[in-house]
This record gives sequence, structure tokens and C-alpha cells, in this order.
Amino acid sequence: MLYELFQFLGDVPGARLMTYISFRAIVAGVMGLCISIWVGGWFIQLLKRKNISETQRDEKTDPFNTAKKGVPTMGGVVIIAAMMIPCLLMGKLNNVYMQLMLLTTIILGIIGFSDDYIKTFRKNKDGLNGWLKIAGQITLGLIVGLTLRYSPQAVMNERVTSHIENNITVFEKTPEVKSTRTTIPFVKEHNFNYADMFSFLGETNKYKAGWIFFVILTVLVVAAVSNGSNLNDGMDGMCAGNSAIIGVALLLLSYVSGNVVFADYFDVMYIPGSEELVVFLASFIGALIGFLWWNSYPAQVFMGDTGSLTIGGIIGVSAVIIHKELLLPILCGIFLMESVSVILQTQVYRFAKKKGMHLRIWKRTPFHDHYRTSIEQVLRNDPGCKILFKGRGPLQHETKIVLRFCIVTLILVALTILTLKIR
Repeated sequence: MLYELFQFLGDVPGARLMTYISFRAIVAGVMGLCISIWVGGWFIQLLKRKNISETQRDEKTDPFNTAKKGVPTMGGVVIIAAMMIPCLLMGKLNNVYMQLMLLTTIILGIIGFSDDYIKTFRKNKDGLNGWLKIAGQITLGLIVGLTLRYSPQAVMNERVTSHIENNITVFEKTPEVKSTRTTIPFVKEHNFNYADMFSFLGETNKYKAGWIFFVILTVLVVAAVSNGSNLNDGMDGMCAGNSAIIGVALLLLSYVSGNVVFADYFDVMYIPGSEELVVFLASFIGALIGFLWWNSYPAQVFMGDTGSLTIGGIIGVSAVIIHKELLLPILCGIFLMESVSVILQTQVYRFAKKKGMHLRIWKRTPFHDHYRTSIEQVLRNDPGCKILFKGRGPLQHETKIVLRFCIVTLILVALTILTLKIR
């Protein structure tokens, strides 16, 4: 809204500042940070007065006797507000990518809020029906994929080159096209077209098949990353910390993709309009860092599914928009590890149980809980269980686990950025 206002004011002193993406992004980030801190304190008091608190966790599940029962939940509402308000004020609201990000926040926010509402007010620990969650994620994935397919704003220049002419750098871009081209890491020609996988269908049909594949992949990315983020939200500051670091990487990748100079330098696709993601992601990072003010150990509020599902969806959709979705297994390696640990543990346990055995790969999943769970705790609940990876050394406090997971995410972020030059 402020962007359109200053455009209308034209030559008013200071109006030109709104034309700079860096200025709008910094203001959005600071606003997100301040709103998250300020609203967070007020929201915590409101939740306490309404007795809206965590009901499932207590000190019995933690070897360090850290009580979690009674801590207010649904703090994801604060994160969503701290993202939405700066974007509505500082963003270009007619930009298709900004519209998709705001829609992603609203849809997954509603799904997560519904889940938290059922758990908290109806005392149903299972929350929203799993199929309804998946249906919502599929719907969002289809909206994003089909919008990128049919919106006239969603185009790209597959290659940008430059040369010096009369001491001036001249940039030449390939025509703006609809493309299913994406970035793949660690190869010389790191742009790959999904349509090429369907060359056997003929020149015309391969592009149709490529877009169908792209839309399906978008659905899978949205579901996988949002669920991975949800699983990662199990310790104070864990999900917010990791996601803020991942957000920084996506902000840099969005800036590179939306800037013709850096698109040429890094030899990546130039996506006009994607620089608006920088404003959104700046507010995203600011909101998460502000939320850590209240969510760091010992947490005064939990984000709940309202926050964790929304955060994961934002990360997934951002990557799809800038055609960097195949970098997500590296960038979101922590989320991937959490999801894989749960899947493997569940499948191995079920298979072994059919054979009359009690077998676990880890003491507990998601994977971060393995490091704070003792063998005695496992055997108390599952006598006779055999654990493949028992671990060595003493159990770790959750603050150390969170910090180490964030360090791993920092390493993965650095590796993701390096893939643009390592070929």
C-alpha cells in the first residue's frame, strides 16, 4: 500500500526510496522483527488469560525435568501477523509472486490454526484430520503450480549475457518465456528442463508433459517441506532458528534471480518480478527472529502447527517460484532428516512387529528427540525393544541440540549458495 502511495506522490522528497528493493526489504525486516516482539508479549498474556496452553508435554518426557505443560501455544499467529503487515505496507501487491506468498501464508495458516484449535479447545490430541491437511497442501500446490503456468507475469529469461560496448556494460537477455527449466546443483550446465524428460512424446507434447510434471512436483514440494518443518518444531527455538537461516539463503537466491547483473554473474535464470520475494522473505526472517525473543529456551510460547506448517509452505513455495526447488534437499537437509527418520522408524518398527520383534532404529523420532531420550525411557514404554543406534555419551540438553542443528543448517545454506559456482 505504501509503495503505491509513494508512486502516486511522485516527486515528493523521499518518495524514490520506495523504488529501491533494498530499502523496502530492510524496512519490512525491521517491521517484522518489532511487530513479532511487541505483539508476542501482548499475545502471550492474552493466551494465559484465556488458558490456551500446551496440554501434551510435561517434565516426564524430558531427562532434564524441563516442564513444558501449560506453556501458551498457537504463537504462529504472531509470526503470520509480523509477516503479513510489513508485506501489505511495503510490498507491490499487484506482483503475482507477492500474491502467491500471501496466499500461501493464509491457506497454511488456516490449516495450522484449525489443527491447533482442535487440539487445544476440543482436547483432541490428533488435531485436524490428516487427510484434510494433505488436501489443503495439495490445493495450495495446485494453485501455485497452475499460476506459474498460466499467469502472464510468471515468465523468465533463461539466459543473461553481458558485454562491454563504449565502456558501458550491455546486458542481453533471451526472450521472456514460460519455462519448466530449473536449477540443479554440482553440474556444469546447471539448468535442466523437465520437458526434456518427455522427449519421447514429441516436440509439442513434451512441453505439456513437462508442465504437468512441474505442477505435481510443486504439490510434493509444498507438502514435504511444510510437514518437515512441522516435525522440526519440537524444541524451544528449533524450527524458528533453522527456518530463519534457510530464509536468508532464499532471500539471497531471490535477489540473484531478480537482478540482471547477478543473474549474469552466477549464470542463473533471470525471473523478472521475483525481487519482490526479497521484501516478503525479509519480513519472514524478521518475524522469526522476533519470535525467538519469546520462543528461545525456556520457551514462553510455542508456535504450534499454525506457525510450523506455514513456515514450511513459505520455504517450499519460495523455492518453486525462483525455480530452485531441487536445491531444497540440501538447503532443508534438517527438515529432510527429520522426515526420513520418522518414516524409517515407523516402517521398520511395523515390519519387525509383524515378525514378532520389537526393533527401533533410533531411541525416538523425530531425529532431534533421539539425543535427549534415554534407553531407560524407551524400555519403560516398550520392554524388550532392541535399538540399533543407541548413541554414545550423555544425553544432551535441548539448547545444545538446537544450537548444533542450527550450525548444521548454516553449513547446508553455505553449500547451497556455493552450488551456484561449483560445477
